Amino acid sequence: MSGETRSGPGPRRPLRRPLVTARRASVVLADLLLTIAGNYLAFWLRFDGAIPAASWDLWRETIPLLVLLRGLTSVPFHLYDSIWRYVGLRDLRAIVASVTASSVLFCLLIRGLLELRAYPRSVFLMDLVLVVFLMAAARVSWRLVREYSGNARTKRVLIFGAGAAGASIVQEILAGGEHGYRPVGFVDDDPAKVGRRIHGIPVLGTRTDLSRIIGETNPTEVLVAIARASSETFRGVVKELESHKLPIRVMPHIRDILNGRARLHDLRDLAVADLLGRVPVGLDRATVRHLVEGKRVLVTGAGGTIGSELSRQIAALRPKSLVLFERHENALWAVERSVAMLNPGGRAYSVIADVTDEQRVDEVLAEHRPELILHAAAHKHVPLMELNPCEAIKNNVKGTRIVGEAAVRHGVERFVLISSDKAVNPSSVMGATKRVAEMLAMALAGRGPTGFVVVRFGNVMGSNGSVIPLFLEQIKDGGPVTVTHPDMRRYFMLIPEAVQLVLQAAALGENGALYVLDMGEQIKVVDMARNLIRLSGFIPEREISIIYTGVRPGEKLSEELVASDETIEPSRLEGIRRVRSTGDLSPASLGRNVADLERFAEKGATGAVMLQLGAMVTMFRPLTAGLEVANGRPIVPADVAAPAAAQVAEARGVA
Repeated sequence: MSGETRSGPGPRRPLRRPLVTARRASVVLADLLLTIAGNYLAFWLRFDGAIPAASWDLWRETIPLLVLLRGLTSVPFHLYDSIWRYVGLRDLRAIVASVTASSVLFCLLIRGLLELRAYPRSVFLMDLVLVVFLMAAARVSWRLVREYSGNARTKRVLIFGAGAAGASIVQEILAGGEHGYRPVGFVDDDPAKVGRRIHGIPVLGTRTDLSRIIGETNPTEVLVAIARASSETFRGVVKELESHKLPIRVMPHIRDILNGRARLHDLRDLAVADLLGRVPVGLDRATVRHLVEGKRVLVTGAGGTIGSELSRQIAALRPKSLVLFERHENALWAVERSVAMLNPGGRAYSVIADVTDEQRVDEVLAEHRPELILHAAAHKHVPLMELNPCEAIKNNVKGTRIVGEAAVRHGVERFVLISSDKAVNPSSVMGATKRVAEMLAMALAGRGPTGFVVVRFGNVMGSNGSVIPLFLEQIKDGGPVTVTHPDMRRYFMLIPEAVQLVLQAAALGENGALYVLDMGEQIKVVDMARNLIRLSGFIPEREISIIYTGVRPGEKLSEELVASDETIEPSRLEGIRRVRSTGDLSPASLGRNVADLERFAEKGATGAVMLQLGAMVTMFRPLTAGLEVANGRPIVPADVAAPAAAQVAEARGVA
């Protein structure tokens, strides 16, 4: 039964203690053999290789005592507890202290108690030095063998970043283990470090030397060991490595590393999120928890990308109840399951309903009496809305009006409209309808007890309609990756981050406020495509091609976060700004225009809808793209304007 234990019925489990004991015994045996060898060598050197018979007898008589003393003094200095493959300066100091202590005791016993005056005094000192050297050499040699005897599976890793994080990673690699890494060199942007060594590993050059260094060292992996690496750094590394099929691994953010020390198990693959041009905004949980905890919350469009993430984050904040309002049953079923997993004991209600059904909206609000509504339901696909403008009006404008007015009637405390950067100086139907929805929310802000807030943000990575899933699908199919224009630029943000912005803005609670995220610089869509190809393990243009398909209807080459008639100012929260409109908004005229717009959409009068949108949203010119301009206004040919005007008259019941 030695080496095994039983814990009730079941298979026997091996104990680790016998293995540890065997390893310790081997260390003890090795040190004692080195003690014998060192002492013998000291005698051999003292007599120049010809040890006299008397001295040989003296050595044989005294060596057992020396071995005993060495064994005993090693215990308090923990020489037998250390693992040789992790040997360091502390272990070497312990060896010196232990051997010195045993040598002093041995000398006192030999010269004092036993009075063996024939024992050569020089042997005491030579023995001490030799045994320290042999013990240290044995341990260091064992570590070196473990470090450099890697088999064919060893990963040759090139480390970008020769700072504290990179040094700690290399130190752990050199300490041994089953990680399978072998550092081949450092790369660092500080020229002063080039040519230096860290833990024996050379700093081979800067980022601009990456291609040369890779050719010389032939690594199998690149590790970016910079705890506070910026997205610019990541993009620069990816760009330099475009022509090399090397995996790129990175460290997590410094706040996620225990005690600020990097470790191998913290490493992860480089992700698209690392390439964003800004630092993600964090959630002020205390403020948002106060907004949600114990409250009745309703989320429209709960099955969509934003709506489902909103529902999950809200569920984790322990609301009194959560109403999942969605018209697509499959999407509703999916978000219902994810919410139940996050808050098993919470009260979540799945409601199949449409925001354009006024009676159904009233029924739901009367039954569940929400205190907070987050309105995420909307049509968001730009090209599809260009082809179906009437449907965009019904969902984005009419749906917002119905839910907003119902919120006022039922005394909802707060209503949050989720908008888009495409509502700024819109060139698309989708953007124009979202701008009208913003105007509606602002107009409703003064009509009752409900506080209205609008949140505007850019492209959400991974959401329905985002280019990211499309690019990944095209890469999976072997390409080509389609980009509309080489100069197309967009703001990008993460889904959880977009939702955090919504919750933060709702927590600010300023009635009639419009908030926007400080999103940094826009990123070229083609650069994002190239980075995705590279992160997928392919070489852009060589293995996966990129083709340009032309700008689609309603698209702009770059997006904006503030319109020409708006100003921007800081809010109480860092990373979130408040937008104020400098134009006058007449609720009465807005109501009439919206009523006309909805009536045109119900009749399917596309031309009338487009003209009405153009009249309501100053920057939106759906019928005038590419036309000549006179006195600051486009010249619309009769064959374009007349049919639309006829539709307007017909829809209004004039013709």
